[in-house]
Amino acid sequence: MTSQPTAEPTTESMPESVTQSVTEPVSEPTSRPMPLRDRLRDALAVAIKARDRLSTSVLRATLGEIENAEAVPTETASGVTRPGSLAIEQSPVGVGAAEVARRVLTEDDVHAIVRAELAEREAAAGTCRRAGRPEQAERLQEEIEVLAAFLRL
Repeated sequence: MTSQPTAEPTTESMPESVTQSVTEPVSEPTSRPMPLRDRLRDALAVAIKARDRLSTSVLRATLGEIENAEAVPTETASGVTRPGSLAIEQSPVGVGAAEVARRVLTEDDVHAIVRAELAEREAAAGTCRRAGRPEQAERLQEEIEVLAAFLRL
């Protein structure tokens, strides 16, 4: 029984989708899904490149809300429980002496912020419809759809 030599498959004879999987390095599958905040940031970059003004606007606003939620309240940051400034002799000295670490938000906190943004836009859309401003209500509805897509994933 004579066997003929078999030729190695070349990338030229493979479909493009297979070629990509052959030429790209194999990565281990991750057991955790990508955090919502990272998905929002990635989507913002895509929206900016696509010049999608609506998505860019809503994603920037939502990411801003997440950043604001991480901020430490001023009375905790300065150590003073009442509003006002410190006397010069009581002020911190040195580079970075007045800086405090930001709060770390959990994934549930980020989801709650996005849900709050959705609820705020839904209430505003309802108000616009009752006020006879269907164009603005439609824009808010489109913003709601952009954010809702991230909660469905």
